[in-house]
Amino acid sequence: MSFHSLPHFVSPPPRNLKLQWGIPPEIFPVTSNFTVRLTETSLPPWRWPAAASNECSASLESLLPLWPLAPFLLASDSSPFTMNNRLAMPSAYGYLTGRPGVLLTVSGPGCVHGLAGISNAMVNAWPFVMISGSCHSSYFGRGDFQELDQVEAVKPFSKFSVKATDISEIPNCVARVLNIAVSGRPGGCYIDLPSDILHQTISESEAERLLGAAEKFTHREVIYRVPNSQIEAAISLLRRAERPLIVFGKGAAIARAEGPLKKLVESTGIPFLPTPMGKGLLPDSHELAATAARSLAIGKCDVALVVGARLNWLLHFGEPPKWSKDVKFILVDICKEEIELRKPHLGLIGDAKEVLESINKEIKDDPFCLGKSHPWVEAISQKSKDNVAKMEVQLARDVVPFNFLTPMRIIRDAIAALGSPAPILVSEGANTMDVGRSVLIQTEPRTRLDAGTWGTMGVGLGYCIAAAVASPDRLVVAVEGDSGFGFSAMEVETLVRYQLAVVVIVFNNGGVYGGDRRTPQEITGPYKHDPAPTSFVPSASYHKMMEAFGGRGYHVETVEELKSALAESFSARKPAVINVTIDPYAGAESGRLQHKN
Repeated sequence: MSFHSLPHFVSPPPRNLKLQWGIPPEIFPVTSNFTVRLTETSLPPWRWPAAASNECSASLESLLPLWPLAPFLLASDSSPFTMNNRLAMPSAYGYLTGRPGVLLTVSGPGCVHGLAGISNAMVNAWPFVMISGSCHSSYFGRGDFQELDQVEAVKPFSKFSVKATDISEIPNCVARVLNIAVSGRPGGCYIDLPSDILHQTISESEAERLLGAAEKFTHREVIYRVPNSQIEAAISLLRRAERPLIVFGKGAAIARAEGPLKKLVESTGIPFLPTPMGKGLLPDSHELAATAARSLAIGKCDVALVVGARLNWLLHFGEPPKWSKDVKFILVDICKEEIELRKPHLGLIGDAKEVLESINKEIKDDPFCLGKSHPWVEAISQKSKDNVAKMEVQLARDVVPFNFLTPMRIIRDAIAALGSPAPILVSEGANTMDVGRSVLIQTEPRTRLDAGTWGTMGVGLGYCIAAAVASPDRLVVAVEGDSGFGFSAMEVETLVRYQLAVVVIVFNNGGVYGGDRRTPQEITGPYKHDPAPTSFVPSASYHKMMEAFGGRGYHVETVEELKSALAESFSARKPAVINVTIDPYAGAESGRLQHKN
Protein backbone atom coordinates (compact mmCIF):
# COMPACT_ATOMS: atom_id res chain seq x y z
CA MET A 1 0.00 0.00 0.00
CA SER A 2 1.47 3.36 -0.93
CA PHE A 3 1.32 6.61 0.97
CA HIS A 4 -0.46 8.08 -2.02
CA SER A 5 -3.62 6.25 -0.91
CA LEU A 6 -3.95 8.91 1.81
CA PRO A 7 -5.01 12.55 1.37
CA HIS A 8 -2.35 15.02 0.29
CA PHE A 9 -2.02 16.58 3.75
CA VAL A 10 -0.69 13.33 5.20
CA SER A 11 3.07 13.11 4.76
CA PRO A 12 4.97 9.83 5.09
CA PRO A 13 7.06 9.26 8.21
CA PRO A 14 10.83 8.90 8.07
CA ARG A 15 11.76 5.73 6.22
CA ASN A 16 13.87 4.56 9.15
CA LEU A 17 10.85 4.70 11.44
CA LYS A 18 9.86 1.37 12.95
CA LEU A 19 6.68 1.49 14.96
CA GLN A 20 4.50 -1.43 16.00
CA TRP A 21 1.90 -2.24 18.61
CA GLY A 22 4.68 -3.11 21.01
CA ILE A 23 2.71 -5.96 22.57
CA PRO A 24 4.63 -9.15 23.40
CA PRO A 25 3.66 -12.40 21.67
CA GLU A 26 2.24 -13.82 24.89
CA ILE A 27 -0.49 -11.17 24.87
CA PHE A 28 -1.34 -11.41 21.24
CA PRO A 29 0.47 -14.30 19.55
CA VAL A 30 1.01 -12.67 16.19
CA THR A 31 2.27 -9.27 17.34
CA SER A 32 5.88 -8.29 17.60
CA ASN A 33 7.94 -7.73 20.73
CA PHE A 34 7.95 -4.35 22.40
CA THR A 35 9.75 -2.13 19.91
CA VAL A 36 9.68 1.59 19.44
CA ARG A 37 12.37 2.98 17.18
CA LEU A 38 11.98 6.65 16.39
CA THR A 39 14.33 9.32 15.15
CA GLU A 40 12.67 11.97 17.30
CA THR A 41 13.70 12.55 20.91
CA SER A 42 10.09 12.77 22.10
CA LEU A 43 7.14 10.63 21.26
CA PRO A 44 3.51 11.83 21.28
CA PRO A 45 1.00 9.08 22.13
CA TRP A 46 -0.90 9.22 18.87
CA ARG A 47 2.24 7.74 17.34
CA TRP A 48 2.44 4.79 19.74
CA PRO A 49 0.85 2.37 19.64
CA ALA A 50 -0.29 3.04 16.07
CA ALA A 51 -3.65 1.35 16.60
CA ALA A 52 -2.89 -1.71 14.51
CA SER A 53 -0.35 -4.50 14.66
CA ASN A 54 1.37 -6.02 11.67
CA GLU A 55 -1.23 -8.80 11.80
CA CYS A 56 -4.21 -6.72 12.93
CA SER A 57 -6.67 -4.74 10.86
CA ALA A 58 -7.86 -1.28 11.79
CA SER A 59 -10.83 0.57 10.36
CA LEU A 60 -10.94 4.32 10.71
CA GLU A 61 -14.27 5.88 11.67
CA SER A 62 -13.10 9.22 10.37
CA LEU A 63 -9.79 9.99 8.72
CA LEU A 64 -9.67 13.75 9.29
CA PRO A 65 -9.32 13.88 13.10
CA LEU A 66 -7.15 10.77 13.07
CA TRP A 67 -4.93 11.71 10.17
CA PRO A 68 -1.74 11.91 12.30
CA LEU A 69 -2.04 8.15 12.83
CA ALA A 70 -2.23 7.27 9.17
CA PRO A 71 1.45 7.35 8.15
CA PHE A 72 2.41 5.39 11.23
CA LEU A 73 -0.20 2.75 10.53
CA LEU A 74 1.37 2.31 7.14
CA ALA A 75 4.90 2.33 8.53
CA SER A 76 4.00 -0.50 10.91
CA ASP A 77 2.95 -2.80 8.04
CA SER A 78 -0.58 -2.85 9.41
CA SER A 79 -3.78 -2.95 7.39
CA PRO A 80 -5.67 0.33 7.90
CA PHE A 81 -8.94 0.64 6.01
CA THR A 82 -10.73 3.96 5.74
CA MET A 83 -14.41 3.15 5.41
CA ASN A 84 -17.83 4.77 5.66
CA ASN A 85 -19.57 1.85 7.37
CA ARG A 86 -16.64 0.59 9.38
CA LEU A 87 -18.43 -0.88 12.38
CA ALA A 88 -18.79 -4.45 11.13
CA MET A 89 -15.31 -5.02 9.76
CA PRO A 90 -13.27 -5.34 13.01
CA SER A 91 -15.67 -7.83 14.61
CA ALA A 92 -15.73 -10.14 11.58
CA TYR A 93 -11.95 -9.88 11.31
CA GLY A 94 -11.76 -10.95 14.96
CA TYR A 95 -13.97 -13.96 14.30
CA LEU A 96 -12.10 -15.11 11.22
CA THR A 97 -8.60 -14.70 12.66
CA GLY A 98 -9.04 -14.98 16.42
CA ARG A 99 -7.23 -11.63 16.73
CA PRO A 100 -9.05 -8.40 17.61
CA GLY A 101 -9.92 -6.01 14.84
CA VAL A 102 -9.55 -2.37 15.86
CA LEU A 103 -12.07 0.43 15.37
CA LEU A 104 -10.86 4.04 15.68
CA THR A 105 -13.50 6.74 16.16
CA VAL A 106 -13.74 10.44 16.87
CA SER A 107 -15.31 11.62 20.12
CA GLY A 108 -18.99 12.05 20.95
CA PRO A 109 -21.14 10.98 17.99
CA GLY A 110 -18.29 8.90 16.58
CA CYS A 111 -18.12 6.92 19.80
CA VAL A 112 -21.91 6.54 19.91
CA HIS A 113 -21.85 5.30 16.33
CA GLY A 114 -19.22 2.77 17.35
CA LEU A 115 -21.53 1.28 19.98
CA ALA A 116 -23.33 -0.67 17.26
CA GLY A 117 -20.06 -2.36 16.31
CA ILE A 118 -18.80 -3.18 19.79
CA SER A 119 -22.20 -4.43 20.96
CA ASN A 120 -22.57 -6.68 17.90
CA ALA A 121 -19.13 -8.12 18.69
CA MET A 122 -20.17 -8.73 22.29
CA VAL A 123 -23.39 -10.52 21.39
CA ASN A 124 -21.56 -12.73 18.88
CA ALA A 125 -18.58 -13.24 21.23
CA TRP A 126 -15.96 -11.93 18.79
CA PRO A 127 -12.73 -10.12 19.82
CA PHE A 128 -12.94 -6.40 19.10
CA VAL A 129 -11.14 -3.25 20.27
CA MET A 130 -12.53 0.27 19.95
CA ILE A 131 -10.37 3.35 20.56
CA SER A 132 -11.93 6.82 20.66
CA GLY A 133 -10.66 10.30 21.23
CA SER A 134 -12.57 12.39 23.77
CA CYS A 135 -12.77 15.97 25.00
CA HIS A 136 -10.04 17.69 27.02
CA SER A 137 -10.01 16.37 30.59
CA SER A 138 -10.14 19.83 32.19
CA TYR A 139 -13.17 20.82 30.09
CA PHE A 140 -15.28 17.77 30.89
CA GLY A 141 -18.66 18.74 32.35
CA ARG A 142 -18.47 22.24 30.92
CA GLY A 143 -19.96 21.58 27.50
CA ASP A 144 -16.82 20.93 25.49
CA PHE A 145 -16.98 20.02 21.80
CA GLN A 146 -18.44 16.51 21.35
CA GLU A 147 -18.39 15.98 25.11
CA LEU A 148 -19.67 12.63 26.38
CA ASP A 149 -18.84 10.34 29.28
CA GLN A 150 -17.73 7.73 26.79
CA VAL A 151 -16.31 5.20 29.25
CA GLU A 152 -19.70 4.94 30.98
CA ALA A 153 -21.56 4.98 27.66
CA VAL A 154 -19.59 2.01 26.36
CA LYS A 155 -19.60 -0.07 29.58
CA PRO A 156 -23.00 -1.77 29.07
CA PHE A 157 -21.92 -2.92 25.61
CA SER A 158 -18.39 -4.15 26.35
CA LYS A 159 -16.28 -6.52 28.42
CA PHE A 160 -14.01 -3.72 29.58
CA SER A 161 -13.97 0.06 29.21
CA VAL A 162 -11.04 2.21 30.35
CA LYS A 163 -9.77 5.79 30.06
CA ALA A 164 -6.10 6.71 29.91
CA THR A 165 -5.59 9.73 32.20
CA ASP A 166 -1.93 10.16 31.36
CA ILE A 167 0.37 9.22 28.50
CA SER A 168 2.15 6.76 30.79
CA GLU A 169 -1.04 4.68 31.09
CA ILE A 170 -1.43 3.97 27.38
CA PRO A 171 0.76 0.83 27.21
CA ASN A 172 -1.08 -0.81 30.10
CA CYS A 173 -4.47 0.15 28.63
CA VAL A 174 -3.60 -1.35 25.26
CA ALA A 175 -2.16 -4.52 26.78
CA ARG A 176 -5.19 -4.97 29.03
CA VAL A 177 -7.81 -4.56 26.32
CA LEU A 178 -6.02 -6.95 23.97
CA ASN A 179 -5.79 -9.45 26.81
CA ILE A 180 -9.43 -9.15 27.85
CA ALA A 181 -10.79 -9.12 24.28
CA VAL A 182 -9.42 -12.61 23.59
CA SER A 183 -9.64 -14.15 27.08
CA GLY A 184 -12.45 -16.52 28.02
CA ARG A 185 -15.49 -15.70 25.93
CA PRO A 186 -14.18 -13.14 23.42
CA GLY A 187 -15.80 -9.73 23.19
CA GLY A 188 -15.37 -6.00 22.75
CA CYS A 189 -13.14 -3.68 24.77
CA TYR A 190 -12.78 0.10 24.75
CA ILE A 191 -9.99 2.66 25.30
CA ASP A 192 -10.78 6.35 25.79
CA LEU A 193 -8.02 8.84 24.91
CA PRO A 194 -8.75 12.46 25.98
CA SER A 195 -7.40 15.13 23.66
CA ASP A 196 -4.94 16.48 26.22
CA ILE A 197 -3.35 13.02 26.51
CA LEU A 198 -2.97 12.91 22.74
CA HIS A 199 -0.79 16.02 22.89
CA GLN A 200 1.53 14.92 25.66
CA THR A 201 5.03 13.75 24.77
CA ILE A 202 7.42 11.28 26.33
CA SER A 203 11.06 10.36 25.86
CA GLU A 204 11.97 7.26 23.93
CA SER A 205 13.68 5.68 26.93
CA GLU A 206 10.65 6.27 29.14
CA ALA A 207 8.36 4.89 26.45
CA GLU A 208 10.40 1.69 26.28
CA ARG A 209 10.36 1.39 30.08
CA LEU A 210 6.58 1.75 30.20
CA LEU A 211 6.08 -0.69 27.36
CA GLY A 212 8.25 -3.22 29.17
CA ALA A 213 6.30 -2.72 32.39
CA ALA A 214 3.07 -3.51 30.53
CA GLU A 215 4.17 -7.13 30.33
CA LYS A 216 2.38 -7.75 33.63
CA PHE A 217 -0.81 -7.71 31.56
CA THR A 218 0.58 -10.32 29.21
CA HIS A 219 -2.10 -12.73 28.03
CA ARG A 220 -1.33 -16.27 29.05
CA GLU A 221 -3.75 -18.84 27.74
CA VAL A 222 -5.68 -20.41 30.59
CA ILE A 223 -6.69 -23.99 29.88
CA TYR A 224 -9.80 -25.03 31.74
CA ARG A 225 -9.24 -28.65 32.62
CA VAL A 226 -12.59 -30.36 32.86
CA PRO A 227 -12.42 -33.02 35.58
CA ASN A 228 -12.19 -36.57 34.24
CA SER A 229 -15.32 -37.43 36.19
CA GLN A 230 -17.32 -34.93 34.11
CA ILE A 231 -15.77 -36.13 30.85
CA GLU A 232 -16.69 -39.70 31.79
CA ALA A 233 -20.21 -38.60 32.74
CA ALA A 234 -20.67 -36.94 29.33
CA ILE A 235 -19.45 -40.05 27.51
CA SER A 236 -21.72 -42.23 29.62
CA LEU A 237 -24.75 -40.14 28.65
CA LEU A 238 -23.85 -40.33 24.95
CA ARG A 239 -23.14 -44.05 25.13
CA ARG A 240 -26.49 -44.87 26.80
CA ALA A 241 -28.53 -42.53 24.59
CA GLU A 242 -30.88 -44.04 22.03
CA ARG A 243 -31.05 -40.86 19.94
CA PRO A 244 -27.93 -38.73 20.59
CA LEU A 245 -27.20 -35.53 18.70
CA ILE A 246 -24.16 -33.24 18.50
CA VAL A 247 -24.96 -29.53 18.02
CA PHE A 248 -22.22 -26.96 17.40
CA GLY A 249 -22.02 -23.27 16.66
CA LYS A 250 -19.70 -20.37 16.01
CA GLY A 251 -18.11 -20.79 19.45
CA ALA A 252 -16.69 -24.08 18.20
CA ALA A 253 -15.62 -22.29 15.02
CA ILE A 254 -13.67 -19.58 16.82
CA ALA A 255 -12.07 -22.28 19.01
CA ARG A 256 -10.82 -24.04 15.84
CA ALA A 257 -12.50 -27.22 17.06
CA GLU A 258 -13.17 -28.79 13.66
CA GLY A 259 -10.45 -31.45 14.03
CA PRO A 260 -11.60 -33.08 17.29
CA LEU A 261 -15.22 -32.50 16.28
CA LYS A 262 -14.78 -34.52 13.09
CA LYS A 263 -13.03 -37.27 15.03
CA LEU A 264 -15.83 -37.46 17.62
CA VAL A 265 -18.63 -37.54 15.03
CA GLU A 266 -16.99 -40.17 12.85
CA SER A 267 -15.77 -42.40 15.68
CA THR A 268 -19.16 -42.49 17.42
CA GLY A 269 -21.46 -42.24 14.38
CA ILE A 270 -23.58 -39.60 16.14
CA PRO A 271 -25.55 -37.28 13.79
CA PHE A 272 -24.71 -33.58 14.02
CA LEU A 273 -26.52 -30.29 13.56
CA PRO A 274 -24.66 -26.98 13.02
CA THR A 275 -26.12 -23.59 13.81
CA PRO A 276 -26.06 -21.18 10.83
CA MET A 277 -22.51 -19.96 11.45
CA GLY A 278 -21.37 -23.38 12.59
CA LYS A 279 -21.97 -24.60 9.03
CA GLY A 280 -18.76 -25.72 7.37
CA LEU A 281 -16.96 -26.94 10.50
CA LEU A 282 -18.01 -30.28 9.09
CA PRO A 283 -19.16 -30.33 5.44
CA ASP A 284 -22.89 -29.93 4.86
CA SER A 285 -22.61 -32.96 2.59
CA HIS A 286 -21.36 -35.22 5.40
CA GLU A 287 -23.40 -38.42 5.70
CA LEU A 288 -24.13 -37.72 9.38
CA ALA A 289 -25.32 -34.14 8.81
CA ALA A 290 -28.83 -33.61 10.17
CA THR A 291 -29.30 -30.11 8.75
CA ALA A 292 -31.99 -31.25 6.31
CA ALA A 293 -33.74 -33.16 9.09
CA ARG A 294 -33.50 -30.44 11.73
CA SER A 295 -37.03 -30.72 13.12
CA LEU A 296 -36.74 -34.48 13.54
CA ALA A 297 -33.26 -34.24 15.04
CA ILE A 298 -34.03 -31.71 17.77
CA GLY A 299 -37.56 -32.95 18.34
CA LYS A 300 -36.65 -36.59 18.96
CA CYS A 301 -33.09 -36.62 20.35
CA ASP A 302 -32.79 -37.76 23.96
CA VAL A 303 -29.23 -36.50 24.61
CA ALA A 304 -27.74 -33.41 22.95
CA LEU A 305 -24.07 -32.50 23.21
CA VAL A 306 -24.05 -28.75 22.50
CA VAL A 307 -20.59 -27.37 21.70
CA GLY A 308 -19.95 -23.64 21.41
CA ALA A 309 -23.60 -22.80 20.84
CA ARG A 310 -26.04 -21.10 23.19
CA LEU A 311 -29.54 -22.34 23.91
CA ASN A 312 -31.02 -19.02 22.83
CA TRP A 313 -33.64 -18.16 20.22
CA LEU A 314 -31.60 -19.81 17.46
CA LEU A 315 -32.03 -23.16 19.23
CA HIS A 316 -35.51 -22.44 20.60
CA PHE A 317 -34.09 -22.09 24.12
CA GLY A 318 -33.78 -25.87 24.33
CA GLU A 319 -37.44 -26.08 25.28
CA PRO A 320 -40.61 -27.88 24.08
CA PRO A 321 -42.35 -28.06 21.71
CA LYS A 322 -39.31 -27.88 19.39
CA TRP A 323 -37.27 -30.07 21.73
CA SER A 324 -38.41 -33.13 23.62
CA LYS A 325 -39.31 -32.35 27.22
CA ASP A 326 -37.08 -35.22 28.34
CA VAL A 327 -33.93 -34.29 26.40
CA LYS A 328 -30.72 -34.14 28.42
CA PHE A 329 -28.31 -31.38 27.46
CA ILE A 330 -24.54 -31.57 27.80
CA LEU A 331 -23.32 -27.99 27.32
CA VAL A 332 -19.71 -27.21 26.43
CA ASP A 333 -18.99 -23.50 26.88
CA ILE A 334 -16.02 -21.44 27.97
CA CYS A 335 -18.33 -19.14 29.93
CA LYS A 336 -19.43 -20.42 33.33
CA GLU A 337 -22.30 -17.92 33.47
CA GLU A 338 -23.76 -19.31 30.25
CA ILE A 339 -23.89 -22.81 31.67
CA GLU A 340 -25.39 -21.59 34.95
CA LEU A 341 -28.05 -19.68 33.01
CA ARG A 342 -29.16 -22.68 30.95
CA LYS A 343 -29.00 -25.24 33.79
CA PRO A 344 -28.18 -28.26 31.60
CA HIS A 345 -28.08 -31.85 32.78
CA LEU A 346 -24.28 -31.58 32.57
CA GLY A 347 -22.06 -28.54 32.00
CA LEU A 348 -18.45 -28.72 30.83
CA ILE A 349 -16.67 -25.39 31.28
CA GLY A 350 -13.77 -25.01 28.91
CA ASP A 351 -12.43 -24.34 25.45
CA ALA A 352 -14.43 -26.33 22.89
CA LYS A 353 -11.37 -27.81 21.22
CA GLU A 354 -9.77 -28.86 24.52
CA VAL A 355 -12.97 -30.44 25.83
CA LEU A 356 -13.59 -32.40 22.62
CA GLU A 357 -10.00 -33.65 22.63
CA SER A 358 -10.49 -34.86 26.21
CA ILE A 359 -13.70 -36.66 25.24
CA ASN A 360 -11.98 -38.29 22.26
CA LYS A 361 -9.09 -39.43 24.43
CA GLU A 362 -11.42 -41.16 26.89
CA ILE A 363 -13.55 -42.75 24.16
CA LYS A 364 -10.44 -44.18 22.52
CA ASP A 365 -9.94 -46.47 25.52
CA ASP A 366 -13.51 -47.80 25.31
CA PRO A 367 -14.94 -46.97 21.86
CA PHE A 368 -18.55 -47.11 20.73
CA CYS A 369 -20.23 -46.36 17.40
CA LEU A 370 -23.90 -46.24 16.43
CA GLY A 371 -23.26 -47.47 12.90
CA LYS A 372 -25.20 -46.74 9.72
CA SER A 373 -27.84 -49.36 10.51
CA HIS A 374 -28.72 -47.84 13.88
CA PRO A 375 -32.45 -46.88 13.84
CA TRP A 376 -31.71 -43.27 14.84
CA VAL A 377 -29.02 -42.81 12.19
CA GLU A 378 -31.26 -44.42 9.57
CA ALA A 379 -34.18 -42.18 10.51
CA ILE A 380 -32.08 -39.00 10.26
CA SER A 381 -30.53 -40.16 6.99
CA GLN A 382 -33.85 -41.04 5.38
CA LYS A 383 -35.54 -37.82 6.47
CA SER A 384 -32.59 -35.81 5.14
CA LYS A 385 -32.74 -37.58 1.78
CA ASP A 386 -36.50 -37.04 1.51
CA ASN A 387 -36.27 -33.33 2.32
CA VAL A 388 -33.29 -32.76 0.02
CA ALA A 389 -35.12 -34.53 -2.82
CA LYS A 390 -38.17 -32.29 -2.35
CA MET A 391 -35.99 -29.20 -2.35
CA GLU A 392 -34.08 -30.31 -5.45
CA VAL A 393 -37.34 -30.68 -7.38
CA GLN A 394 -38.08 -27.01 -6.70
CA LEU A 395 -34.49 -25.93 -7.36
CA ALA A 396 -34.40 -27.73 -10.71
CA ARG A 397 -37.04 -25.44 -12.21
CA ASP A 398 -35.83 -22.44 -14.17
CA VAL A 399 -38.39 -19.89 -13.04
CA VAL A 400 -38.27 -16.57 -14.93
CA PRO A 401 -38.94 -13.88 -13.77
CA PHE A 402 -36.71 -15.20 -11.01
CA ASN A 403 -38.01 -16.46 -7.72
CA PHE A 404 -35.44 -16.89 -4.91
CA LEU A 405 -34.70 -20.55 -5.57
CA THR A 406 -33.60 -20.46 -9.22
CA PRO A 407 -30.76 -17.92 -8.84
CA MET A 408 -29.76 -19.45 -5.50
CA ARG A 409 -29.27 -22.83 -7.21
CA ILE A 410 -27.16 -21.25 -9.94
CA ILE A 411 -25.02 -19.48 -7.34
CA ARG A 412 -24.64 -22.71 -5.36
CA ASP A 413 -23.42 -24.58 -8.42
CA ALA A 414 -21.03 -21.79 -9.43
CA ILE A 415 -19.48 -21.72 -5.95
CA ALA A 416 -19.16 -25.51 -5.87
CA ALA A 417 -17.32 -25.44 -9.20
CA LEU A 418 -14.57 -23.30 -7.64
CA GLY A 419 -13.43 -26.15 -5.41
CA SER A 420 -10.91 -25.48 -2.62
CA PRO A 421 -10.15 -23.10 -1.07
CA ALA A 422 -13.86 -22.44 -0.84
CA PRO A 423 -15.03 -18.82 -1.03
CA ILE A 424 -16.12 -17.06 2.12
CA LEU A 425 -19.88 -16.53 1.89
CA VAL A 426 -21.45 -13.41 3.37
CA SER A 427 -25.21 -13.75 3.71
CA GLU A 428 -27.43 -10.81 4.61
CA GLY A 429 -31.08 -10.04 4.14
CA ALA A 430 -34.52 -11.41 4.94
CA ASN A 431 -35.73 -14.00 2.43
CA THR A 432 -32.31 -13.95 0.76
CA MET A 433 -30.52 -15.05 3.94
CA ASP A 434 -33.24 -17.53 4.93
CA VAL A 435 -33.31 -19.26 1.53
CA GLY A 436 -29.54 -19.13 1.19
CA ARG A 437 -29.07 -20.90 4.51
CA SER A 438 -30.99 -23.90 3.15
CA VAL A 439 -29.59 -23.93 -0.39
CA LEU A 440 -25.97 -22.76 -0.27
CA ILE A 441 -23.49 -25.41 0.83
CA GLN A 442 -20.61 -24.86 3.27
CA THR A 443 -17.70 -27.27 3.01
CA GLU A 444 -14.91 -25.58 5.00
CA PRO A 445 -14.67 -23.99 8.47
CA ARG A 446 -15.34 -20.29 8.99
CA THR A 447 -16.51 -19.68 5.44
CA ARG A 448 -19.94 -18.31 6.34
CA LEU A 449 -20.75 -14.92 7.84
CA ASP A 450 -24.34 -13.86 8.36
CA ALA A 451 -26.46 -11.55 10.51
CA GLY A 452 -25.48 -13.54 13.59
CA THR A 453 -27.09 -13.81 17.00
CA TRP A 454 -28.66 -10.36 16.84
CA GLY A 455 -29.81 -10.65 13.22
CA THR A 456 -27.92 -7.42 12.56
CA MET A 457 -28.50 -5.77 9.20
CA GLY A 458 -25.96 -3.44 7.62
CA VAL A 459 -22.97 -5.68 8.29
CA GLY A 460 -22.68 -7.29 4.87
CA LEU A 461 -20.06 -5.26 3.03
CA GLY A 462 -18.06 -4.62 6.21
CA TYR A 463 -17.89 -8.39 6.67
CA CYS A 464 -16.82 -8.73 3.03
CA ILE A 465 -13.90 -6.38 3.57
CA ALA A 466 -12.88 -8.19 6.76
CA ALA A 467 -13.02 -11.55 4.98
CA ALA A 468 -10.95 -10.27 2.06
CA VAL A 469 -8.29 -8.90 4.43
CA ALA A 470 -8.25 -11.96 6.69
CA SER A 471 -8.21 -14.51 3.85
CA PRO A 472 -6.63 -12.94 0.76
CA ASP A 473 -6.33 -16.35 -0.90
CA ARG A 474 -10.11 -16.79 -0.93
CA LEU A 475 -12.77 -15.20 -3.07
CA VAL A 476 -15.50 -13.49 -1.06
CA VAL A 477 -19.08 -13.88 -2.30
CA ALA A 478 -21.84 -11.80 -0.73
CA VAL A 479 -25.43 -12.85 -1.36
CA GLU A 480 -27.48 -9.84 -0.30
CA GLY A 481 -31.08 -8.80 -0.27
CA ASP A 482 -31.62 -5.34 -1.74
CA SER A 483 -32.61 -4.00 1.67
CA GLY A 484 -29.57 -5.52 3.40
CA PHE A 485 -27.28 -4.26 0.64
CA GLY A 486 -28.66 -0.75 1.00
CA PHE A 487 -27.37 -0.38 4.56
CA SER A 488 -23.71 -0.49 3.51
CA ALA A 489 -23.85 -0.13 -0.27
CA MET A 490 -21.37 2.77 -0.43
CA GLU A 491 -18.63 0.38 0.66
CA VAL A 492 -18.44 -0.68 -2.98
CA GLU A 493 -16.07 2.29 -3.23
CA THR A 494 -13.85 0.70 -0.57
CA LEU A 495 -13.87 -2.59 -2.47
CA VAL A 496 -12.68 -0.81 -5.60
CA ARG A 497 -10.16 1.40 -3.81
CA TYR A 498 -8.40 -1.62 -2.33
CA GLN A 499 -9.17 -3.90 -5.30
CA LEU A 500 -10.58 -6.63 -3.07
CA ALA A 501 -11.69 -9.97 -4.49
CA VAL A 502 -15.34 -9.51 -3.55
CA VAL A 503 -18.38 -10.30 -5.70
CA VAL A 504 -21.65 -8.88 -4.35
CA ILE A 505 -24.85 -10.50 -5.62
CA VAL A 506 -27.95 -8.39 -4.94
CA PHE A 507 -31.37 -10.05 -4.99
CA ASN A 508 -33.42 -7.10 -6.21
CA ASN A 509 -37.13 -7.64 -5.63
CA GLY A 510 -37.90 -3.98 -5.10
CA GLY A 511 -38.19 -3.79 -1.35
CA VAL A 512 -38.22 -5.48 2.03
CA TYR A 513 -39.80 -8.87 1.21
CA GLY A 514 -40.83 -7.45 -2.17
CA GLY A 515 -41.98 -4.42 -4.08
CA ASP A 516 -45.26 -2.53 -4.02
CA ARG A 517 -47.93 -5.21 -4.50
CA ARG A 518 -51.03 -3.05 -4.22
CA THR A 519 -53.52 -3.15 -7.05
CA PRO A 520 -54.85 0.14 -8.46
CA GLN A 521 -58.11 -0.55 -6.64
CA GLU A 522 -56.27 -0.78 -3.31
CA ILE A 523 -54.44 2.52 -3.79
CA THR A 524 -57.01 4.97 -2.44
CA GLY A 525 -57.24 7.76 0.09
CA PRO A 526 -55.21 10.94 0.62
CA TYR A 527 -51.88 9.08 0.47
CA LYS A 528 -52.58 7.05 -2.65
CA HIS A 529 -49.60 8.55 -4.46
CA ASP A 530 -47.14 7.64 -1.69
CA PRO A 531 -45.05 4.49 -2.17
CA ALA A 532 -45.56 1.50 0.08
CA PRO A 533 -43.33 1.97 3.16
CA THR A 534 -41.38 -1.24 2.53
CA SER A 535 -40.91 -0.82 -1.22
CA PHE A 536 -37.98 0.71 -3.11
CA VAL A 537 -37.58 2.32 -6.52
CA PRO A 538 -38.59 -0.45 -8.95
CA SER A 539 -35.76 -1.98 -10.98
CA ALA A 540 -33.04 0.00 -9.18
CA SER A 541 -29.68 -0.22 -11.01
CA TYR A 542 -27.46 -1.27 -8.11
CA HIS A 543 -24.81 -2.54 -10.49
CA LYS A 544 -24.22 1.00 -11.73
CA MET A 545 -23.01 2.01 -8.26
CA MET A 546 -20.08 -0.35 -8.69
CA GLU A 547 -19.46 0.82 -12.24
CA ALA A 548 -19.39 4.44 -11.05
CA PHE A 549 -16.30 3.68 -8.97
CA GLY A 550 -14.56 1.61 -11.63
CA GLY A 551 -15.69 -1.88 -10.66
CA ARG A 552 -17.61 -4.41 -12.71
CA GLY A 553 -21.38 -4.27 -12.80
CA TYR A 554 -23.83 -6.82 -14.18
CA HIS A 555 -27.61 -6.65 -14.55
CA VAL A 556 -29.14 -10.09 -15.04
CA GLU A 557 -32.68 -11.28 -15.62
CA THR A 558 -32.20 -14.73 -17.16
CA VAL A 559 -30.49 -17.99 -16.26
CA GLU A 560 -27.81 -17.61 -18.94
CA GLU A 561 -27.08 -14.01 -18.00
CA LEU A 562 -26.58 -14.99 -14.36
CA LYS A 563 -24.35 -17.95 -15.22
CA SER A 564 -22.23 -15.75 -17.47
CA ALA A 565 -21.92 -12.97 -14.87
CA LEU A 566 -20.91 -15.43 -12.14
CA ALA A 567 -18.32 -17.15 -14.32
CA GLU A 568 -16.77 -13.87 -15.44
CA SER A 569 -16.72 -12.18 -12.01
CA PHE A 570 -15.49 -15.26 -10.13
CA SER A 571 -12.68 -15.70 -12.63
CA ALA A 572 -11.64 -12.03 -12.53
CA ARG A 573 -11.48 -11.88 -8.70
CA LYS A 574 -12.13 -8.15 -8.86
CA PRO A 575 -14.82 -6.03 -7.17
CA ALA A 576 -18.18 -6.67 -8.83
CA VAL A 577 -21.89 -6.23 -8.22
CA ILE A 578 -24.37 -8.57 -9.89
CA ASN A 579 -27.84 -7.04 -9.80
CA VAL A 580 -30.31 -9.95 -10.04
CA THR A 581 -33.87 -8.92 -10.84
CA ILE A 582 -36.31 -10.93 -8.72
CA ASP A 583 -40.08 -11.06 -9.12
CA PRO A 584 -41.41 -8.46 -6.62
CA TYR A 585 -44.09 -10.98 -5.68
CA ALA A 586 -41.58 -13.72 -4.86
CA GLY A 587 -40.75 -12.69 -1.28
CA ALA A 588 -42.75 -13.38 1.85
CA GLU A 589 -42.57 -12.00 5.39
CA SER A 590 -41.05 -14.72 7.57
CA GLY A 591 -43.29 -14.03 10.55
CA ARG A 592 -40.40 -12.94 12.73
CA LEU A 593 -41.05 -9.22 12.26
CA GLN A 594 -44.65 -9.55 13.38
CA HIS A 595 -43.67 -11.80 16.27
CA LYS A 596 -40.64 -9.85 17.50
CA ASN A 597 -41.71 -6.28 16.78
